[in-house]
Amino acid sequence: MSPRKVSVVAALVRGRTVEDAITILEHTPRRSAQAVKETVKSARANAEHNHGLKPGTLTIMEISVTPGPRLKRYRAAARGRALPFERKTSHIRVVVDGEKREIKKTAPKVEAAETDKETK
Repeated sequence: MSPRKVSVVAALVRGRTVEDAITILEHTPRRSAQAVKETVKSARANAEHNHGLKPGTLTIMEISVTPGPRLKRYRAAARGRALPFERKTSHIRVVVDGEKREIKKTAPKVEAAETDKETK
């Protein structure tokens, strides 16, 4: 999709919480809303799984849309001609931030103590 079309939708969710952004994008009647929604969901999953952030505290700190590669194509025209056009693509970048999840401390190993009790 064209970066101009995608950036209009990206401006709707800039600075909002991730949950609010997904709700807004689900009710936005533009085709680019689906692509932005998938990117926000991916950023949320990466923040939870890879960076250990709490899912309820995530906010969109930055969302940017830049032009991607253009694919050159031709469309049939009258009198046997072909007119060139470009299929525009875009890169969507979403940065989320939130509260760190507490790292759970592992319990001390009790296997050695249990084996000592069994042998006595």
